[in-house]
Amino acid sequence: MQSNHAQAVFPRRASLLSVFAAVLALSATPYARAQFNAPPTTPVHDPAALKPPAGARVAIIEFEDMECPDCANANTLLKEAAAKYNIPWVRHDFPLPFHPWSFQAAVNARWFDTKTKKLGDDYRDAVFANQPSITSLEVLRQFTENYAKSHNVQLPFAIDPQGKLAAAVKADYALGQRIGIEHTPTIWVSTSNSKGAPFVEVVDRTKLFQLIDQAIADTKSTPVKTARK
Repeated sequence: MQSNHAQAVFPRRASLLSVFAAVLALSATPYARAQFNAPPTTPVHDPAALKPPAGARVAIIEFEDMECPDCANANTLLKEAAAKYNIPWVRHDFPLPFHPWSFQAAVNARWFDTKTKKLGDDYRDAVFANQPSITSLEVLRQFTENYAKSHNVQLPFAIDPQGKLAAAVKADYALGQRIGIEHTPTIWVSTSNSKGAPFVEVVDRTKLFQLIDQAIADTKSTPVKTARK
């Protein structure tokens, strides 16, 4: 015959298991939504930065983390779209805190930007293309040295001694926070003087070209604003 003590302990254990199962179910719910339902658009709190550069009617605006696998997946498509439509691709840094080398990669890219913007963007593309093999800050440093050497550039021992490039990366991150960035990559097709939406988030990347086509059509009859001298 089971003792009263054993009878008391078993229901309590069963109750704890039920609570644990409920907690697991609740914690799994956001993951399930992310996997099986279309992701929601980003709630934009500050749209001031979501405008094309002066002189452009349409642009792609992206907030990226160079260690983010999905950013690497998106990179080739965004590069193709910018070239196909001959529109600006504005790339903002949003290095996530739990990625150990993404912040330094963004600083490195900005150092190459000081040589030429193309050199910086090509570095970003190269990092994304080789992302799986970059496993630490030390490996990133070696990769960056090899990239610089292959482009006949002398990489200094201290890339950012005064912290100006790091400050620029942090400023981009702060901008993303003001806008309301919740994930990377976050991508918009942005328009100037459009009769349609001023910006549309690219949630389904298979529709990127379609969104750009619509943006071009919506801005076709609008004058282009040039930068003031």
